Amino acid sequence: MVSMITEEQIILIKKTWRALRDVNPEVIGSAFYGKLFTDTPSLRRMFLSKMDEQYKKLMDMLSTIVARLDKLDELAPEIAAMAQRHVEYGVKPEQYAKVGEALLWTLQQGLGKDWNEEVSAAWLACYTMLADTMINASSQKQTIHS
Repeated sequence: MVSMITEEQIILIKKTWRALRDVNPEVIGSAFYGKLFTDTPSLRRMFLSKMDEQYKKLMDMLSTIVARLDKLDELAPEIAAMAQRHVEYGVKPEQYAKVGEALLWTLQQGLGKDWNEEVSAAWLACYTMLADTMINASSQKQTIHS
């Protein structure tokens, strides 16, 4: 079952993302992947040694998702394709939790005093919904190919 996100949470996510979306991708990407690889060093092998392009992809993906949060059904094919790419990279469903932890930590660092319980809950709902959707899409694809 895919988690739901409220209208109020969508508004809060869009508002807080506006404060971060124009930050240099290297700053946010370096913080996010630094946290992810420190917490889960085994994930580092899934990424090329040059991370500049990956930082930009992270920011672009977050911007796209946030911009279309109120129309996520339109993103379903892109999310399914992203899920399949992640399967091909070797991502396992249980690894999504570590990615979520690193993302929330990064957002908290970036938002500073603007991070609070309500913002945290909104971003957690957003990430959980995305991760659940990707896990479901990747498991359906694997079932078809099995």
